[in-house]
Amino acid sequence: MKTNDTLTILVGTVLWAVALVVLLLVQPDPGQRWWIWTCVSGICGGLFGMWFVRRRDRRRLPPDEEPIEPTTAIL
Repeated sequence: MKTNDTLTILVGTVLWAVALVVLLLVQPDPGQRWWIWTCVSGICGGLFGMWFVRRRDRRRLPPDEEPIEPTTAIL
């Protein structure tokens, strides 16, 4: 199944960024400030995911080429 992984990760990262902005405006209680760092972690994870998926997509074979099957496979 073909999916647009870059768009999916981008949407998730933007949602984490929106949540971070909301939390910075609302200023939660000191016991709940860990949510701010959760949003920062989500943004960092999304940026890493974008880098990883783009790198993976650059290394994929073009659609007209198929992977070569090994001829000496053990059954």
